[in-house]
Amino acid sequence: MRRIVAIRPEPGLSATLEAGRAAGLEIAGWPLFEYRPRDWQAPDPGQVDGLLVGSASAIRLAGPRLDRFRDKPVHAVGEATACAADRAGLRVETVGDAGLQKLLGRLATRPLRLLRLAGAEHVPLIAPEGIELETRIVYGLDMLPLPPQLADLLREGAVVLLHSAAAARHFAAECDRRGVLRAPIALAALGPRISAAAGSGWAAVRAAQTPTEAALLALARDMCH
Repeated sequence: MRRIVAIRPEPGLSATLEAGRAAGLEIAGWPLFEYRPRDWQAPDPGQVDGLLVGSASAIRLAGPRLDRFRDKPVHAVGEATACAADRAGLRVETVGDAGLQKLLGRLATRPLRLLRLAGAEHVPLIAPEGIELETRIVYGLDMLPLPPQLADLLREGAVVLLHSAAAARHFAAECDRRGVLRAPIALAALGPRISAAAGSGWAAVRAAQTPTEAALLALARDMCH
């Protein structure tokens, strides 16, 4: 049976490991990324009706400029992001369950001017009619090298969890740089765009049915047998 490996940055890595172990999975973690805040210019709060947030890291790393929008409702991509906004003292109005694009569709019932807080690696969105979308990059990812211990584990075979397209590309490049063959490694991705970014040559590449941690872990369970 293959070992399950998570490579996402903290604090998400610890949350994934906790959820995996609670589900009875044998799961290990090596962060191959580190979040860093970016300097950003906040627009006039009077020109913003709400915040559109696609990750808890955007809330955590937005810095003191976020205080200017504490009276604005937050439209969060999922429960984890909503919880981060709530802990930060923000008012959560909408929680999605199938990505930001579908969340935008749910919001398109009235004219809205939304400020999107995003990472440097983010999914392009199409604003529905009536919604004005302004994006600010509030954080980025630093890539970390594949450690020797993880390289040794991967050579024995593993199921690696991929939470972003950036993670897929970096992991593939690091395996090639370290001389780790792709054939013994299976990839479980949070969505089709992420699995496509990983390239070919792996034992298997599959995407979760829904972009949730629970669906990703369930997929990994199936793939490790």
